[in-house]
Amino acid sequence: MTFHAFLIKYAEIAIKGKNRYVFEQALVKQMELALDNVEGDFRVVREQGRVYVYCPDEYDYEEAVTALTRVFGIVYVCPVMIYEDNGLEQTCQDVTDYMRQVHPDYNGTFKVYTRRARKSYPVGSMDVSARAGEAILDAFPQARVDVHDPELTISIEIRDRIYVYSRTIRGAGGMPVGTNGKAMLLLSGGIDSPVAGYMIAKRGVEIEAVYFHAPPYTSERAKQKVVDLARLVSRFSGPIRLYVVNFTDIQLAIYEKCPHDELTIIMRRYMMRIAEILAKKDRCLGLITGESIGQVASQTIQSLAVTNEVCTLPVFRPVIGFDKQEIVELSRRIGTFDTSILPYEDCCTIFVAKHPVTKPLLNVIQKSEGKLADVIDALMEQALSSTEVIEVSNTAPVQP
Repeated sequence: MTFHAFLIKYAEIAIKGKNRYVFEQALVKQMELALDNVEGDFRVVREQGRVYVYCPDEYDYEEAVTALTRVFGIVYVCPVMIYEDNGLEQTCQDVTDYMRQVHPDYNGTFKVYTRRARKSYPVGSMDVSARAGEAILDAFPQARVDVHDPELTISIEIRDRIYVYSRTIRGAGGMPVGTNGKAMLLLSGGIDSPVAGYMIAKRGVEIEAVYFHAPPYTSERAKQKVVDLARLVSRFSGPIRLYVVNFTDIQLAIYEKCPHDELTIIMRRYMMRIAEILAKKDRCLGLITGESIGQVASQTIQSLAVTNEVCTLPVFRPVIGFDKQEIVELSRRIGTFDTSILPYEDCCTIFVAKHPVTKPLLNVIQKSEGKLADVIDALMEQALSSTEVIEVSNTAPVQP
């Protein structure tokens, strides 16, 4: 069967008071963006405290549901059948026809819930529910009414026409992207950073990303892997502007002039500096990383404190308290894991010390960075001026 519409249910947006319409408008925008990738002329409409997606006569139901369930801000997607209002008797017949199509041979417990959005309708909500429930019992003699804890709720909304639905498909939750500013994600080819970007986008933050490339030590396939990860995250966050920074010369200078046990932490500090410059240029309000306390040497409390010292923007670390298995499970759920584990090295794993410092002292690190004073400004400027910008969206397939 072909459903005529989807009712969109949200949660946090409902408590935004006088600003609620702003969040609803942002949600509608993200839904329209998601549905652009599904063939058909969908219409997203806000009406009488509801958000509906009206569907074309023919469309790919599974693709439409998948697109909508990836939109942050949506808690449930409810497929809806719409019937003409030809009186209560016909409505009861329509509801039983709906049951035969959607829940054939139903023999569990149920209740009918009616909402009169059109207050001029001559029959009260309770009476509509009772009459429709009787009709269902006549058509499904093995079914039973349970108004307190039913296995199935059939909802009837009386609007200009009669809307009937009973299925609720879980959405992504969170807040619509674009309602909480913009932040810059440090995106590597690993498992953690795509998950971090997903989690911050879920709170309504628009995402941009920066990747540090180190040719010839990292290959074009390593770069493509990161582009693919950005595209996978963009299924949830919307389009992502990805900055690809050539970091080779800076890494070589650090390798030549600084103590090798400090390579990772110094490299990380320069990545944060560059990421913040790009972030401020695009009016981002924070940086995002996939760091988790104690996972590697650069992610101890002491290392994170030394890294933070170079930043003036806040640094958001949404997986900071997760263990690796928790991060892996979430990466599998959002579909980034298989791409993240492809065997293409990034610059963080190429230039790694055998015995990195785990408890760096800020004054010692700053002293070591002083050895770069004669070259680092020019290298930073060169890296920034040669940065490649890639506009990433979910319209193109991920590379195999």
